[in-house]
Amino acid sequence: MITIGDELLIGQITNTNSVWMARELTAEGFRVVAITTVGDAPDDLLKALDTAFARADILLLTGGVGPTRDDRTKETLCRYFNCGLTFNQEVLQHIEALFERRKIALNPLTRDQAMVPEVATVIPNRVGTAPLLWFQRGEQLLVSMPGVPSEMRTAMQEEIIPRLKQSFRLSSYQRRDYLVTGFSESALAAHLTSFEDQLAAPFSLAYLPTYEGIRLRLSAWGEEHAGAMERQDRLLRELLGSHCISYSARRAEELLGEMLMERGLTLSTAESCTGGYIAHLITSISGASSWYMGSVVAYDNSIKEKLLQVKKETLATQGAVSREVAEEMVRGVAAATGTSCAIAVTGIMGPDGGSREKPVGSVWVATLCRQELIAHAYIVGNNRAQNIERTAGIAITQLLRMLQQEAVS
Repeated sequence: MITIGDELLIGQITNTNSVWMARELTAEGFRVVAITTVGDAPDDLLKALDTAFARADILLLTGGVGPTRDDRTKETLCRYFNCGLTFNQEVLQHIEALFERRKIALNPLTRDQAMVPEVATVIPNRVGTAPLLWFQRGEQLLVSMPGVPSEMRTAMQEEIIPRLKQSFRLSSYQRRDYLVTGFSESALAAHLTSFEDQLAAPFSLAYLPTYEGIRLRLSAWGEEHAGAMERQDRLLRELLGSHCISYSARRAEELLGEMLMERGLTLSTAESCTGGYIAHLITSISGASSWYMGSVVAYDNSIKEKLLQVKKETLATQGAVSREVAEEMVRGVAAATGTSCAIAVTGIMGPDGGSREKPVGSVWVATLCRQELIAHAYIVGNNRAQNIERTAGIAITQLLRMLQQEAVS
């Protein structure tokens, strides 16, 4: 894959296209061997094309096909395939219809998008003006798509992936996912040394630290390894034991929501140091309104007192970052919202505000389910943004683990 645009190289926007494409293609059985990002300079793209074709059968490009002067992909592809541009009436008709529906006047720059490379097969772009271009080079293939994420995703799902599956014989991708808590990455690697020592090719085990914990991916290419995958999966599950809270790639907040729904429970949150980030993660899940009631962002101590009924003397004697305050916060938000479960967090995110007794990264997380309440202290780090994410992840997984243990008992 090659993603094109100076805005990607200078960090003006995040390159979400390559992440999305890699995930979708891998799930379909395509093996991604390289992802490259280049700027808008034609010579840089030409070099990248040579390198890419030397190592892959399929080359997918996104970006640089709009109506402005910095969009040079189409002309560069003409140079690469030694062809000229030709007018395509169907593309123009599509553009005109699109602009008419949007009640926008068609301008000459947009009209120029109907000029396409002579040797390309043109595939309509249902949601945009730049056509999809399909180039065959012997047994190799190049597809050029717009860089606008919504246009690229529609093109991939509706046109490109179905056509690729018709043109190429695919391999089966065997994969198992695990979400592990209670380990640092190095400690988990040490714990799994014996497992990895016996893990022969083509199996691989990958570690991905996230705000939720550590995600493990056990994978292998080839349908013939399905039986061996089951055996390796059993071995790994035994080693992970109760530290593994999920055997899927779904997010912890999704799993939490499912458990709450199954048991007819409701949830509320009280956030100090995370400033509403836990609520953001939860409400990003479709259907969360059926089990999530709301949040109190009690950043200042006065809000803890007024809305969460945290005692003034508790704050004075124990400090805002303490077990006692976290416990009073979680009881207070459950009482205020009438929920059966609740999460509360209080901590020091940094870079300022720490002390010898309570350094930056000190966090207390309290979780409540019916009458049971637990509170734990954590040290999450010294980077403010990461501390907020980690605290939110710890809080969600602490309640998730609490519900899982309740189910076992």
